[in-house]
Amino acid sequence: MSVGTQSYQLSDYLEKLPGTTFRKLYQQPSTAFAVFRRMLPHLAKTFVMALLYMPSPLRLTDLDIWVKSEGKMQRDLALSILRSLHIVQITPPGKDRVQEMQLTTNFKNSLRLALEGGSSHNSFGVPSTLPVDPAVNVAYLDRYARKKWEDILHYVVNSVSDLGSVGGGPKASVKELLLAGRLVERRGDTRVGIGITQAGFTFLLQEANAQVWTLLLLWLEAADATKSQTGMDSVDMLSFLFMLASLELGRAYDTSVLSETRRNMLPSLVDFGLIYIPRDTPKQYFPTRLATTLTSSASALRSVSAGLAAATAGTSGDASSLGAPRTEVKGSVIVETNYRLYAYTSSPLQIAVLALFTDLNMRFADMVAGRLTRESVRQAITYGITADQIVSYLAAHAHEQMSRVAAAAGRSILPPTVVDQVRLWQLETERMKTTGGFLFKDFESPDEYLGMASYAEEIGVLVWKNDKKQMFFASKAQQLAAYLKSRKKEG
Repeated sequence: MSVGTQSYQLSDYLEKLPGTTFRKLYQQPSTAFAVFRRMLPHLAKTFVMALLYMPSPLRLTDLDIWVKSEGKMQRDLALSILRSLHIVQITPPGKDRVQEMQLTTNFKNSLRLALEGGSSHNSFGVPSTLPVDPAVNVAYLDRYARKKWEDILHYVVNSVSDLGSVGGGPKASVKELLLAGRLVERRGDTRVGIGITQAGFTFLLQEANAQVWTLLLLWLEAADATKSQTGMDSVDMLSFLFMLASLELGRAYDTSVLSETRRNMLPSLVDFGLIYIPRDTPKQYFPTRLATTLTSSASALRSVSAGLAAATAGTSGDASSLGAPRTEVKGSVIVETNYRLYAYTSSPLQIAVLALFTDLNMRFADMVAGRLTRESVRQAITYGITADQIVSYLAAHAHEQMSRVAAAAGRSILPPTVVDQVRLWQLETERMKTTGGFLFKDFESPDEYLGMASYAEEIGVLVWKNDKKQMFFASKAQQLAAYLKSRKKEG
């Protein structure tokens, strides 16, 4: 079980689930609503809302009237996603009848309940009737969630830094989860015996919402692997996570109405910072912003990247900035042609991130300074961090003055000499890059190859192609298989 070199996404996890699991998941209105909100592109949502109250199935050919001819690729992609998530059923083609499409029964009924209300399904939580401590407000929950989540990030970063640990750190179970997901790995050449991996560095630079899902999905896979010993049902666990995303921030909910599996989840969710349980009233739980934004486009906490950029803008690290969007903050990193680096920040976490690939030698009240050296970059590379990641990070968080000068001169933000040298330092240690995926070849006709290759490029999974040999390599195969199957039926 590993996140690999890319972030482990919810869509990747759901694609592997069988249809019976989806039927069970969609029995809960909160799950159907969460999948509709988070997992579907705009066109797919349009199809769902059109089908939701249709008394009879829709002819598949009628979609051609809804979608312009140049949007055929987007239409096929939307249908592919809807089918992979078992949201729609499409009848097989026949000589005497046209194909028809309709929503699956459980998804349709649950989404209707979610939108209309009513019934006693308790899918959106049961508010607690017990007295609530007035000190437990939204600001308190934000501070609590930030502390819990930054403890996890500190563990990943401090595993290779010499800046010391901040706070008590995450629980042992969380540390084991980070190891199992290969966000960190055991290394004998580090001060604490743990080293960050390339996946761990990618994890650090994600938005907090994506970070949370990465960790939660690793947890679900671990629960699947130990189901016989723990009795934890990953389907009920995932359904509970979707339910948490629909709850109201700052409101107390009743734990006594939860199933046994969900009650057993609470200690781990406390360790992740997704919920808060008062010591004196354990029958209450409060969802934090990390939980309530799981299925929304709103930012939960500021990511490490956004936090570093916020330093220049003077945004404080208090609870009021938890939901601050990244567009409100500015870059704080200055890189000179002599490889000197300056960052206007006082956050230990942000400084620790820079220390992963920079030789920091000066620290002031609100600024650190250092140098990109061959040794510091190669040290980062030994942990799996790539030169492209370093360059992208520095460019994305460059000081606004660097951005203005580069825009006025019509050149790149970072000095070309620095970019080239960082990549050359990586080439000294690497001669080959591997990419996981699937090779497609032996097509029946050139038109079939061109159509498949164009579709793979359109949906962003094409890695390499050779038109002469009529073969290409893609990072994912499920949507391409569905597209090929639809082409053969149409043909």
